[in-house]
Parts: sequence; structure tokens; C-alpha cells
Amino acid sequence: MRYGLSDISRNLCRMSSHSNVLREEEFWALKDVSFEVRQGEALGLIGANGCGKSTVLKLLNGIFWPDIGKVAVRGKVGALIEVGAGFHPMLTGRENVYLNGAILGMTKAEVNEKFDDIVEFAEIGDFLDTPVKHYSTGMFVKLGFAVAVHCDPDVLLVDEVLAVGDISFRRKCFKRLKELRDENVTWIIVSHDAGTIQANTDRVVLLDRGEMAYVGSPEDAINEYLYSLSLKRVTPGSNAAQVVDSRSSKQSVAADFEVDRVVLLDKNLCEREVFATGEPFAARIEFTAKKKIEDPAFGVVFFNGDNEICSESVTSFDGVRIEKLEGRGSVTLKTDSLPLYSGVYRLHLTVRDGSLAPLAEMSHAAYIKVSGGKLFSAGMFYMQHSWDIELDEDRIGSAPRAV
Repeated sequence: MRYGLSDISRNLCRMSSHSNVLREEEFWALKDVSFEVRQGEALGLIGANGCGKSTVLKLLNGIFWPDIGKVAVRGKVGALIEVGAGFHPMLTGRENVYLNGAILGMTKAEVNEKFDDIVEFAEIGDFLDTPVKHYSTGMFVKLGFAVAVHCDPDVLLVDEVLAVGDISFRRKCFKRLKELRDENVTWIIVSHDAGTIQANTDRVVLLDRGEMAYVGSPEDAINEYLYSLSLKRVTPGSNAAQVVDSRSSKQSVAADFEVDRVVLLDKNLCEREVFATGEPFAARIEFTAKKKIEDPAFGVVFFNGDNEICSESVTSFDGVRIEKLEGRGSVTLKTDSLPLYSGVYRLHLTVRDGSLAPLAEMSHAAYIKVSGGKLFSAGMFYMQHSWDIELDEDRIGSAPRAV
């Protein structure tokens, strides 16, 4: 408060404020963020909590003024940033429709013209003359969204608040948003739902600690976000380069056996670090046995960012017998379809001899970055699958088909 009053006083005296300089216990909520959204485009904002997504929307809506740089918005802005923003709790729903419409730049005549459509869309007819302080959170959302999308905005700002509404209302909301897009309305949406972002945006900005970490297609941006989350869980405080360097960490238990390196390969046997869900994958373990070792077993365990086991493969469990090792060689684990979703995974390697005595162990044998592409779902792994669909020929008018 002291800093704010100081800056306002200096501005009133036509003196420059110090708002562009960090002071004690301050940090930049947004730094070096710059992007342009074209007319009719749908832009998504994603990132962890506190990364600055809602701050961007408030800057675009004129609630905040930037300390450095400028914000240019052409056209009328409709915003649904916070539940109940612009509502007076003591006023009724009817009165708040006029109040909120005025805040969004609508005249009383325009509100009168669209009043019935707003009430019908909000589905609160029985509570129209009830003070909004008695409304549930869902009713707040419905009324606020209804007013925002009926003010004929050129730019619509939507925060995560749509997650509060029921399923049928959310469907109605996104149907209305698509209608606005057909009318060439620009909209910017903040959401943690990957499916919502992928299905409803043309381009996505990934924010990380107030800075732009990535800008691109919805699929690529979401994969980058999921990868960054996994990376932070796997190696807190590390960046991608440091993760790659950490592969040198290994432990040789027996003096007569050593793992030289672990290499990740694609279907063409080329070394790679990034793979897509569902594509061929191989991990080649190169070793040196300084004396003959009989009946060894190789095991590879995949751990996710939460240190949970996703998969374990052991040669002896799979019925693969290696009679002996001597000199240099390699053992390769292969799959035609990598089943892991987007994220960073750690490979744990163990090698034992025929008596189960440990020869080598590497808790960080390798790190694999998986990009899910357009595959977003719940769960730990992707199951290869197909669908059979049978339709009633008499009722539908077509023969059964399979896809």
C-alpha cells in the first residue's frame, strides 16, 4: 500500500514513479511477455498456478496497468475473469444484469433488447429477482457468462471459472463461444484442462513464473507444459540440459563388470532423447565384462516424475536367457509402441548374475522425454487399441461397420 500511494502521489505531481523498479519483497508477476492475437483467433493461456495467466487477462481488460510496456486492445472487451466480478451482492439478478451490462459498455436500450436472451441463457428465471448474495457459485457463473457473451464483444476473455458450471451449461458455453468465433470474435481462454485448450484454441502461450516459456500449436504447447511439470518433479531445480548431463551418474557393483552407457534409439536405430507416444522405442545397454559371467539378467524400470513405477522389464522374467557375457557387448530392450504419455521418465537399470548377485545398478541410467502429440488422457500409459461399432441397420439405415 505504501508503494502504491507513493507511485500515485508522484504521478499526480507529474513525477515519474518507481513502479518499474523492483523494491523490497517485490517480484515481477509478468516479465518480457509480448504477443499479438489476430481478429477471430482463439488463444489459450496455460501454466502452473501463479505463473501470471489471470494477470494477463486483467491487463487486457484494463484492470491493471503495465509498469513497463503497453497493452493495445482494439474493440469492445467482454470478460469473465472472476466469479461475480462486477456484481453487487445486495442487488437482484435483474438489477445486476443492467449493472454488469453497463460495466461492459452496453447502453440501457441494448440491455433491454437482449434481456430475455440473457435470462434464458443464464437459466436463473426463478431467481431473477433474488439478491445475488443468495446465488450459488454456479449461478454466479451462469449469469456473468450470459451477460459477457451477449454484449457483442470484439474480444472475449474467459478464465477458469467455466469449470464451476454443470456439464450441460459448459456445453452451452462452448457452443456459444464457437458461434462468436464464427462471427469473427477474438477470444482468449485460461484453462488447466488440456482437452478444452486443444479443442477450442488455434494457438497457445505457455507461461512459467511470469515469463513466456513457449508459444505454438495447442498440441506442442500442452506437451511442453506436461514435460516441464515432469521435469520439475524428476529433478527439482534443474533444467533440461542438466537432466541430460546427469546420465553420467552410475554405480558399478562388481569390479569385473561395467555399464559403458545407455542409449535411447528410434526405429532407425538413431540416438534420440524425445519420443512420441505410440512410436517404436529401444534402450540399448552397452557393457564391458572383464571376465566370463554366466546366466546374467538385465532389468529396466521406468519411473515417472512422482517416482512411481510405470513399467518393469527383466530378461529372465520374459524367458530370455543369456548364457554368458565376456568382453564388450550390448543388450537392447525394444517396443514397437511406446505406451507412455507426455512427460519425463527415468530409467533405472540393474544387472545381476545367475546367482542374483548384483553386477551393476544405475538409478539414473537415462531420461526419456515423451511427447504425447494429440494423445491426451488420464492414466499412466497409452494402450494400443481399436474400436468396433455396430449400428442397428433398420433404425440407422446403414450396415454395421468397424473402425
